[in-house]
Amino acid sequence: MPELPEVETTRRGIAPVLEGHRITELIVRERRLRWPVPIDLEENLRGQVIHHVERRAKYLLLKTANGTAMVHLGMSGSMRIVDKYSAPEVHDHFDIVVDGGDVVRFNDPRRFGSLLWAGLTPAEHPLLAELGPEPFSNDFTGKYLWQSGRGRKVAIKQHVMNSKIVAGVGSIYANESLFRAGIHPKRAAGRIALPRMTKLAGEIHAVLAEAVRQGGTTLRDYRGSDDKPGYFRQKLLVYGRAGEACKQCGDLIRHTVQGQRATYYCSTCQR
Repeated sequence: MPELPEVETTRRGIAPVLEGHRITELIVRERRLRWPVPIDLEENLRGQVIHHVERRAKYLLLKTANGTAMVHLGMSGSMRIVDKYSAPEVHDHFDIVVDGGDVVRFNDPRRFGSLLWAGLTPAEHPLLAELGPEPFSNDFTGKYLWQSGRGRKVAIKQHVMNSKIVAGVGSIYANESLFRAGIHPKRAAGRIALPRMTKLAGEIHAVLAEAVRQGGTTLRDYRGSDDKPGYFRQKLLVYGRAGEACKQCGDLIRHTVQGQRATYYCSTCQR
């Protein structure tokens, strides 16, 4: 599933093509995505200038004077810049065509992605209203993370993956951040002291920033807007490495499941 770095990489790729340009046409070929594409969306967007392409958690926000369209990549979605004459393929569900003829095409084999209308107040949309702070924001600090976990018995990995606590930290980057911080993924959030939470917050920021620089992580389906894979996979220290030697201590990387998501850790390096 595309996580925050993949979505941010996509945003940076499509923003130069969309920002400051007028939408001449929105071509929706398949409305049956995770949620049905609103019937009036083409009318709301046609002729509108996209002033900004922003990201909130794992959502892309296309902001116009008329309102904001909201895109989620789902489990296998991608937005790619294609030639205006290129024929759509079977899983190409919608095109955003702008003046000059550039086309941003949404492809999603599993159809868990979405294209929704958030109106003039996107922060109040039900999918965005309860999100926690962005991990790159000044509000996300070790003290904040420590306070949010006080008294909680939930495992720290599930705590940082809770979008109401911090927006956009998925399983891959939670695994990597916890390893770098030396914190066992099953440790209760309420039992982690402030200095360790401060280190964890710093590692979350650092891991995500490094992943963005590498274009995200390609494990199976993900491609960026330029159709290139993400290269952060080469930097992974624990994720997907069960049974292999830890690069720090040589012990074997272990695997378990938490909240239906794969967890990888080193029992020697993480306490």
